[in-house]
Amino acid sequence: MNSPSLADLQHLARRAGQILRAAYEQEHQIGYKGVIDLVTEVDHQSEALILTEIQRLFPGHRILAEESGGVAGADGHIWYVDPLDGTVNYAHGVPFFSVSIAYSYQGLTRLGVVYDPMRDELFAAERGQGAWLNGRPLCASSATELGKSLLVTGFPYNAWVTPDDNIENFARFSKRSQGVRRLGSAALDLCYIAAGRLDGYWELTLNPWDVAAGGLIAEQAGAIVTNLQGAPDYLSPPNSILAAAPGIHAAMLEVLHLQPAALNPET
Repeated sequence: MNSPSLADLQHLARRAGQILRAAYEQEHQIGYKGVIDLVTEVDHQSEALILTEIQRLFPGHRILAEESGGVAGADGHIWYVDPLDGTVNYAHGVPFFSVSIAYSYQGLTRLGVVYDPMRDELFAAERGQGAWLNGRPLCASSATELGKSLLVTGFPYNAWVTPDDNIENFARFSKRSQGVRRLGSAALDLCYIAAGRLDGYWELTLNPWDVAAGGLIAEQAGAIVTNLQGAPDYLSPPNSILAAAPGIHAAMLEVLHLQPAALNPET
C-alpha cells in the first residue's frame, strides 16, 4: 500500500486553500452542528476535494475528516483532515483560517501540513526531518519566563453548557503572562507556536483532525507538545493539548493544575 510524500499533502492543501480563498467574503450557506458550531458549503467543498484525491491516489487508506466523518480503511494508514479550521472566522469574513492535513503510519503521525490561503503561508513537517514555513526552517520560541510570554487558547463549542469552559484557565494565564490571544484556528495556533510567533498554547477538548498536523509541526520545530496531563498522546479523547516553548511548558502545566484558590498572580 502506497504512502504519501510531504509534497502530496502540500499539493492537496494548496488546492483546498484555493477553494476557501475563492469563496471568501461571499454569501454562504451556513448550517449549525451546535449552538455556535458552524459549517458552510465551503467546508464540504474543500473536504470533498481532499477526500476524493486521497481515495484516488491512496486507495484503502483510512480517513478521519471533520464534516463527513471520513472513510473506512486500513488502520495502519490514517489521514486527519480538517478542510476549514476556523469556520466561524471564515463565515464572518475574518481572514484567519486554514486547511489542515496529517498522515499517520502505524500509529505515529509522520506528515503534517497546515495552509493559510489568505497569507499564502504553508506550514509543513515531516517526522525526524524538521518543520518549515514556505520552505524556511521553523524554530519554536526561546521563552523561559511565563510572565514575558504571549499565549493563545481556544474555547469548546459547548462552552455555554459545560463546566469545563476554560474561562478559569484563561483568567489564570492572563494574570501570569504578557497576554492571551484567542485567534480561532487551533491548527494555526500550533503553527504560530512552531514559528515562535507565540510562546504557548493550550486547549481542553478538541478533535484529532484539529491538532494532528499542527501538533507535529510544533513538535518538529522544537516545541514540547503534550496533553494537559503532560503525556505525549494528544490525539486520544478528550484531545486536550499543551504546546509550548521548552522553557515554559512546565510552568504552563503547573498553572493548569492549580487549585481554584491559587489565583494570586504573585504565586
